[in-house]
Amino acid sequence: MRGPHNIWRLIRTGATLERTGAMNVVLDAFDAPKPIRFVAKLLGKPFMWLGYYGDPSMPPATRALTALGPAYIKFGQVLSTRPDVVGEELAVQLRVLQDKLPPFDVAEAKREIEKELGQPVDTIFSDFSEPVAAASIAQVHKATLRETGEEVAVKVLRPGIEAAFRKDVDAFYFAARLADVFAPGARRLRPMDVIEHFDGVVRGELDLRLESAAASEFAANTVDDAGFRLPPIKWEYSARRVMTLGWADGVSMGDNDAIDALGVDRVELSERVLQLFLNHALRDGFFHADMHQGNLKVAANGDIIAYDFGIMGHIDEYTRRVYAEILFGFIRKDYKRVAEVHFEAGYVPADKDVDEFARALRAVGEPIFGMDATRISMARLLSYLFEVTERFGMETRTELILLQRTMVVVEGVARSLNPRMNIWEVASPIVTDYIKTSIGPRAALRDLGKTAMVLARFGPRLPALVEAALVRQAKEETPPHRPFWRWIVLAVFGGMAVGGAIFALAQHLG
Repeated sequence: MRGPHNIWRLIRTGATLERTGAMNVVLDAFDAPKPIRFVAKLLGKPFMWLGYYGDPSMPPATRALTALGPAYIKFGQVLSTRPDVVGEELAVQLRVLQDKLPPFDVAEAKREIEKELGQPVDTIFSDFSEPVAAASIAQVHKATLRETGEEVAVKVLRPGIEAAFRKDVDAFYFAARLADVFAPGARRLRPMDVIEHFDGVVRGELDLRLESAAASEFAANTVDDAGFRLPPIKWEYSARRVMTLGWADGVSMGDNDAIDALGVDRVELSERVLQLFLNHALRDGFFHADMHQGNLKVAANGDIIAYDFGIMGHIDEYTRRVYAEILFGFIRKDYKRVAEVHFEAGYVPADKDVDEFARALRAVGEPIFGMDATRISMARLLSYLFEVTERFGMETRTELILLQRTMVVVEGVARSLNPRMNIWEVASPIVTDYIKTSIGPRAALRDLGKTAMVLARFGPRLPALVEAALVRQAKEETPPHRPFWRWIVLAVFGGMAVGGAIFALAQHLG
């Protein structure tokens, strides 16, 4: 499917980019080498008349992607999370990409629901509205459950959207492969990695069961978070192409006048939205990665309601600790420690100079901390930080880029509510609390306890695993003596016993 037949799709894409004036914008953003520029122009310029015209009121890049259709719109959205790939300027443009398309007919939506849920729509819902929102992949209807009278939101995938996406994604893979083969200089942009990342995001959004599962996990993690709630998933009325959840009643997070009319304190609301995000990222390692105003509402009682769980971020526990230590180091202006954390995590090559790196970090932090509260920006800090680490050879970490992008969005939401917000003062208690609970003697004891539990689970297999490892080594070296084998097993099981004791002590202290 990824063969030369995709050339026609690439020609139509190139022609549209040329016709809308987006070609040079995109090539410059990617810092494309000359061979790529030549091929792109070859595929676009002579066939410009075949390209879609688009909406001239939009910026060139968003105009072209919107004209090319759903897969390209979604690709633009995903690229907006990768300023490391497209540059900050284009990422900002793509962030405001209008993900709105003409809705498909309500009768088609009902047919999709009946096919997925196995019963007529009228037996499930006593009322089913026209589309209230239409995006590149799905559209949403407001409905009322016949059984309970509860108002719900019903999300339905566009008919045939899977096949349409598959064709365009195949063309994207083909283009990435051409870049790899004909322009080795472009490999630093890792085009295949970018397309694979996009493909993974889209596959997740094309199965609404996965989005429902993400929403369910997020709800379980945040159930005790004061002033924050999610619409409940209605699993019995959800399937691969249909997702039903409770209707979120509230005003848009972007409507300050409406929030004021509710009597909600916007200063407190701004602090809460930022602290909630940091808690989700650091405490849970699972966060809403698309927390713009369009996906947030404010309930009458002041609660923040989040919805649309198609893009979620996940970072493992070790990465969370690294991220927290970096933020904590900047909060304390301990640039040497921030530098050491980067080296310890392997983010910066060991052959670089840690003191020189610390001085570069100071050049990042000091100007920002010298600003007044209205200009201090954690998002700007992270952006500068990635620029510095790139100069020192740090490899791109996709999960940190997504975290940075979400931080930019959340900070923007918070500042729209309270322009004079001091980001660092609001973030400090969350980061400090996480450091206290996750880094230190008690955390070390818990880690040892977890290690002991893992060893205990694999205990019955450890002798065989050790023996197999020694047999493999014996094929290359002199076979070890049997007593040496016994010492290894004794050490492993002794470690299990010590670890178990430490774990018990940690539990007692905790």
